[in-house]
Amino acid sequence: LGVMCAAVSSVMFLFFGWSTQYWPQEAYQQMLQVWRPSAEIISREIAAYQGGWMEQMSHRLPTALKFQTQVFFVFVAWRAGGLMLIGMALFKWGVLTAQRSRRFYLTLMSIGFGLGFFIVIYGILRNYQANWSFDYSMFIGVQFNYWGSILVALGYISLVMLICKSGLVEKAVRRFASVGRMALTNYLLQTIICTTIFYGHGLGLFGQVERSGQILIVFAVWMILLFISPLWLRSFQFGPAEWLWRTLTYLKVQPMRRRAG
Repeated sequence: LGVMCAAVSSVMFLFFGWSTQYWPQEAYQQMLQVWRPSAEIISREIAAYQGGWMEQMSHRLPTALKFQTQVFFVFVAWRAGGLMLIGMALFKWGVLTAQRSRRFYLTLMSIGFGLGFFIVIYGILRNYQANWSFDYSMFIGVQFNYWGSILVALGYISLVMLICKSGLVEKAVRRFASVGRMALTNYLLQTIICTTIFYGHGLGLFGQVERSGQILIVFAVWMILLFISPLWLRSFQFGPAEWLWRTLTYLKVQPMRRRAG
């Protein structure tokens, strides 16, 4: 069911690609501008995000509306829903809880990384050959990463499970587990950190940080979350956002502090 659900979005993109020949010229040109924006459009976007809160809204509101309606129903709902179902199946089969054999994980990792990375890299090469054109890369070229990334994810899952089974880095595993137990809180926290770094109400570095700097920021945020999460969970049962979510779910204030002993 998960694979079938994920396939819906894939098939829709192929259909949209085939249908471009019948699109009104105006609609086609609008999509080309989105796919390969002009220097003027890029400058306006950078200026909006580097501005204050209200200046950002001129760009953020229409973008958010598009992503939470059109993009959500065409892509996100099917992709995310499919992956959630696949994750539920893997959990029921004991794959996500390190219950399978070492040989199983080694085999899955070999297939996931070997075939997955091959598909993804091949797709990148094909997109470069097509000069990342809208007609090809938007609808056909995207398919390689769409499916190859799922296989790569299985490879990473297997690698993590092998690390958990080995018991060699138990302290590191517990630290990462703490981050997972506070997933919603950490999602919100890293959003606050990064919008403060990049948006105009903070440092306003949007559009100014090169790839190397972006990678360093990613690792810095990871280090913050890996430090804060286990420290918080020493005294509390949940992250603050998780506590609020549970309280609203059960309509009853949940105990927050960890019991002594």
